[in-house]
Amino acid sequence: MSLILVIEDDPRIQRALRRQFTAEGYDVHIEGAGPSGLAACKSMRPAATVLDLMLPGLSGRSVCKEIKSWCADAPVIVLSAVTEVADKVLLLETGADDYMTKPFSPRELLARVQAAIRRTRKKVGDIPLGFGDVAVDFLKMEIHKGGELVPLTAHEFKLLRFFLDNPGRAIAREELLNDVWGLNFHLTTRTVDNQILKLRQKLEADPANPVHFRTIHGVGYKFVPQV
Repeated sequence: MSLILVIEDDPRIQRALRRQFTAEGYDVHIEGAGPSGLAACKSMRPAATVLDLMLPGLSGRSVCKEIKSWCADAPVIVLSAVTEVADKVLLLETGADDYMTKPFSPRELLARVQAAIRRTRKKVGDIPLGFGDVAVDFLKMEIHKGGELVPLTAHEFKLLRFFLDNPGRAIAREELLNDVWGLNFHLTTRTVDNQILKLRQKLEADPANPVHFRTIHGVGYKFVPQV
């Protein structure tokens, strides 16, 4: 069975999620505080983590950021009463895979957890591990350009991996929002443009004239590994 880790301090939500996930055949482990939840994630390696933002001991944002810095592919679905887009963008910067506001439907949460698990079950070995003078190691979460280590955020890693998994294909901004961000975040395509700009600045030899992360006017972008 796949293990779902729930980091939530509300007993009512704990019980509801345990019932929902166990009914679908998942094992469930529950923690009620940030530090213990983070420790459980690292030791148990769950298929997905459901994470409340307001936690005792360590905030959900900090827990999410720590999980993603340790393993960018670990699916994290955040629960919160916060609805402002600015806060959702902040969550994306910590690497959250999905977001639901309280109150929420346990069945909808289950569907989103399952979708996040499916998205992250791609084989790393099937993905090209470099382009130009850039070397990519997803297992170590390291990127080197010209031999120099380049720091990437958790979400930049997710975007880069999507491009590496789809070389040479014109990809619409809406597809990137759906597959990398998740449309439920209700962000605009400008978010995609800003993230592409950051990748170009970090990984292109000449960011103003990119050769790997190319703009396809009227569509979106195309990743070209070999020039």
